[in-house]
Amino acid sequence: MRLNRRAYEHAKLLVADGRLVADDRDAWSEHRPSAREENEYLQAHGFSEYGRWYLGVDDGRPNDTKAHYKYPYGDFERAHRCAVLSAESRAGQYGHKDVQSAAAHLHGMIEGAHAASGR
Repeated sequence: MRLNRRAYEHAKLLVADGRLVADDRDAWSEHRPSAREENEYLQAHGFSEYGRWYLGVDDGRPNDTKAHYKYPYGDFERAHRCAVLSAESRAGQYGHKDVQSAAAHLHGMIEGAHAASGR
């Protein structure tokens, strides 16, 4: 497992542009795109764009499969705090330190943006 730097840069831009959801920790199960939504996004945009929404890549899996991409951070439109928190926690559990560190940085960025917005 390695950090998907392209996705990490994309996530940082989304947060900096205010394209984020500062939701609760446990909301990802409700906010996560369904398999149908993932498939529709893939059909419309391809694996290259699909991969920009996942902080980790598993080089043991083919590039053109969903299994290649791990640790989602958003819903194909915005970054979600709940997804970033989930990625940070799971990456820590599995010892994927680069992904964990990137998710922790995004977490801090989201918290800062949320505080600055006064919400």
